[in-house]
Amino acid sequence: MAGHTAKLALEDGTIYTGRGFGAKGETFGEVVFNTSMTGYQEVLTDPSYTGQIVAMTYPLIGNYGVNDDDRESSKPRVQGFLVRELSRLPSNFRSQRTLDDYLNEHNILGMEGIDTRALVRRLRVRGSMNGVLSSLDLENASLVHKARTSPHIVGRDLVREVVPSKPFTWSEGFTNPFVCYLPSHPPTHHVVALDFGMKQNILRCLVQVGCKVTVLPGTCGADDVLALKPDGIFLSNGPGDPEPLTYAIETIQRLAGKKPLFGICLGHQLIGLALGAKTFKLKFGHRGANQPVLNQQTNRVEITTQNHGFAVQTETLPSDLEPTHVNLNDRTLEGMRHKRLPIFSVQYHPEASAGPHDSGYLFEEFRKMMG
Repeated sequence: MAGHTAKLALEDGTIYTGRGFGAKGETFGEVVFNTSMTGYQEVLTDPSYTGQIVAMTYPLIGNYGVNDDDRESSKPRVQGFLVRELSRLPSNFRSQRTLDDYLNEHNILGMEGIDTRALVRRLRVRGSMNGVLSSLDLENASLVHKARTSPHIVGRDLVREVVPSKPFTWSEGFTNPFVCYLPSHPPTHHVVALDFGMKQNILRCLVQVGCKVTVLPGTCGADDVLALKPDGIFLSNGPGDPEPLTYAIETIQRLAGKKPLFGICLGHQLIGLALGAKTFKLKFGHRGANQPVLNQQTNRVEITTQNHGFAVQTETLPSDLEPTHVNLNDRTLEGMRHKRLPIFSVQYHPEASAGPHDSGYLFEEFRKMMG
């Protein structure tokens, strides 16, 4: 197939050569992989992928095109996109443009034609690594040097790159007739959502279960939140390392016990840090729509969507926090709750638009907690 030459260089010196699509140029980031079979548009637009070059393990990507309804934010957030084979002829009645056109429109680099299985195996064995994706500089030694000298994700505050510029309200629940995994309730509770890089479907789920939602940038303080007199406070997902976000940790410490708190992904990690636990970086992270999690309260297994490279250390939980969910692949912490205060959180994504929807009940639990 026709296409310009592109190369991916990893910091360990490995080079992958393929065909570029989307925009031309050069970009760097942490190279990670996602094991979902569907939902590539949700992956592309999830702000949690800021600072990362994402490889899809499913071999054919782009086959159902791109539409405006399945976005999780206003634009793609990945640094680059790697696939085994790009479909240039999408076949879906909801498709509005090709994946190639969509990435080109937003100046995002893509590359196809590489052995993604070999790449994923390398990342699983050696861990996630920095990489450079380029269609401009094709000199191997130069690219490897750039990969080795590019900034690492640990210690960086990536949230400031994706937080909204000002507060806003959200009133849209589920509008797609094919999406009906949560019952509709009239608006009875006011939720303030701190946005650290939030997926839009979280907002839809909150509205669906009966919440009036005001969104504040994640950089806002506790006084800004409490001034709105919320019935509950939501802490969103977001990109990168939670430890540099000292402003968010201090805000959560001041909010704990004032109102019910519900956190997802980065919000879960920030709750852990605020209440005395520690976080650590996973070797290659959990990213995909097929991650098994045991709900220790019901003894049921939930299939979940996940996207995180950091986790809360179970053994560091203070006595007031108890585990509620555990990952069945590596036994890492996937959920916790406070024994005395109305606070709970999960590491995975119960709002996953592309599915699965096993954990959607958590939004209803949040509504009941506020009641």
